[in-house]
Amino acid sequence: MTQTIAPRVRTLVLLILAVAGALLAGAAPASAHAALTGSDPAQGAVVDTAPTQVSLTFSEPVAVGDDSVRVLDPKGERVDKGAPANPGGTTYGVRLVSGLPDGTYTVAYQVVSADSHPVAGAFTFSIGAPSETTVSVSAQGSDDGLVGWLYGFGRYVSYAGFVVLAGGAAFVLACWAPGARVRAVQRLVVSGWLALTAATLGLLMLRGSYTTSGKIGDVFDLELLGDVLQTKTGAALVSRLLLLAAAALFIAVLFGAYARTADGGAPDHAAEGDGGSDGEGDGGEPDKRDLTFGLALGGTVVAAGLAASWAMSEHASQGLQAGVAMPVDVVHLLAVAAWLGGLTALLVALYRAPVETPVGRDAVRRFSRLAFGSVVTLAVTGVYQSWRQLGSWSAFTDTRYGQLLLVKIALVAVMVAVAFLSRRWTQRLADARVSLASEEAARSEGAERAEEAERAEEEKQPAGAAPAEASGTSAVSEAVEASKASDAERAEAGHDSVRAAQLARQRAATEAARQKRLRDADPNRFGLRRSVLAEAGVAVVLLAVTTVLTQTEPGRTEQDAKAATASSASASTTGQGSGAVSLTMPFDTGGANGKGVVSVDLDPAQAGDNALHVYVEGPDGTPVDVPEVKIALTLAAQDIGPLPVAPDHVTTGHWSASKVQIPMAGDWKVEVTVRTSDIDQVTVSKNAQIG
Repeated sequence: MTQTIAPRVRTLVLLILAVAGALLAGAAPASAHAALTGSDPAQGAVVDTAPTQVSLTFSEPVAVGDDSVRVLDPKGERVDKGAPANPGGTTYGVRLVSGLPDGTYTVAYQVVSADSHPVAGAFTFSIGAPSETTVSVSAQGSDDGLVGWLYGFGRYVSYAGFVVLAGGAAFVLACWAPGARVRAVQRLVVSGWLALTAATLGLLMLRGSYTTSGKIGDVFDLELLGDVLQTKTGAALVSRLLLLAAAALFIAVLFGAYARTADGGAPDHAAEGDGGSDGEGDGGEPDKRDLTFGLALGGTVVAAGLAASWAMSEHASQGLQAGVAMPVDVVHLLAVAAWLGGLTALLVALYRAPVETPVGRDAVRRFSRLAFGSVVTLAVTGVYQSWRQLGSWSAFTDTRYGQLLLVKIALVAVMVAVAFLSRRWTQRLADARVSLASEEAARSEGAERAEEAERAEEEKQPAGAAPAEASGTSAVSEAVEASKASDAERAEAGHDSVRAAQLARQRAATEAARQKRLRDADPNRFGLRRSVLAEAGVAVVLLAVTTVLTQTEPGRTEQDAKAATASSASASTTGQGSGAVSLTMPFDTGGANGKGVVSVDLDPAQAGDNALHVYVEGPDGTPVDVPEVKIALTLAAQDIGPLPVAPDHVTTGHWSASKVQIPMAGDWKVEVTVRTSDIDQVTVSKNAQIG
């Protein structure tokens, strides 16, 4: 039966890993946890005069460097000067060179949010009128390439390593003390430590490139590494490495001194029959309790410190109630480790524990209680975290963070359901152990009775039953045989000890295989294995979703950013109250009295009917009449127009037209032709956002 189980196990594990890998690979690049909520000039705005600086406003504080904000002219040349400044709050500005000509300018920014994630983006504004530009606004962030993928993978490995390390050790201390002597469990916990240590070192090296250039060559830039060490995230990673050194000492004691006492109650030397001299009779039990308490206390402190290294640099460190959120996040991570890591250790123990140290009913029941407490803790802390990160019910379905959180909740529900099945198998396993013990006892009793019967039969035969006439011959034969036997023994003396050792090992292996077959033949144990394996499979996917969640913009931030962006777009027009758009353009026809200013008002600046008003003023600001004013509307993106409009003269310097049809929303070009004489005229234009 075990030969058919193994391929199924391998297939299922590979399938689980494939699903987890697909989930990670298919996830979009990590969304920024700080969002751009406004800018001056606004995105897509057309300003009359060149601004002296560009200001960006984010949803939370960000870290900026000398090149964090770049402003490029239509040819791609930089026109910003100096490092970005933070005048206050979450607004950051960079000064511009003076005398900028008309045209379209691109603002590209790359900063680091307060919870350690890079934020990159770009937008445009125009001076005077839009123009052609050689700059692409779809700039790739530093987290989109190979470095970003490696950093995300390192984060997943670090979470998995922490869960296995902390959860596996907790399973040994709280549920199954003999597991400290099981090599498979030891390798599992040590593997968790190695994975977390390697991932932390990798994240520390990748951090500089991840938040700046995104180039793989910058990973080994010592100057960048020095900059990283001065940041909050760098301090968290270094703290994690120091705590991992303490964790290595904890592991050495757990699988060293503690393992020597973990035989079910008495020290190993007592079990070996030395009279318990080292333990002073019952003194071994107090020593074991003291060691267990010390390991539990020290392990909890180290695990809490490791969890805090995430809390101090992730979501919990920013936003609402950070002082409450960070301890809650630490408790949440510890509960995850106790549940998922303990489940992994239980799975390894069920499949790889030696025959002489099987996982029994008591160990599984203790883990069941530990897992139940962890689930309750996760529920309480998860509700608080969800409220803090989402802020509204609509964010569950309208934001990516909320959608991932719903997936996580569903996976937890599946795990709890499978855990209930595991609990039922555990109870049946207890009953099966009782029946197997009875069978073994009956088998041993039958063997003892057979041996007693054989001894009694031998005792019935007289010692001198040999025929008298053969006594002389027998004596000679016995002497000859004794001599031959003595020679044979001396000849084979060197081989007897080797053969005896081989036979002993064969008998031990045969007995171990027999006991393993008996154990694996138990349908209840087989059922428990399958249910725990299913739990572990769901746990792998759950851990992947959790890792993606930590790299996804919280729903509250995403919704606030959308609202702020919509407000900023609305505020970019001058007619904020009524929805009207007002465009002011200077003109010069080149003739006498050919200079002035023309203004065009569109109300409500929406697709459909609009009222259009044109005002012409002289250089001194007084209304003037001109022979002719014509308007043309063009939507180049959809190849619509120019649509001519002939306004009617109303009064001095004022023309109007009603029911001007604008077929669709978009960035419309408004061209105004002003004629000041029979031969002097000029056409000026500006863009207006309609709809």
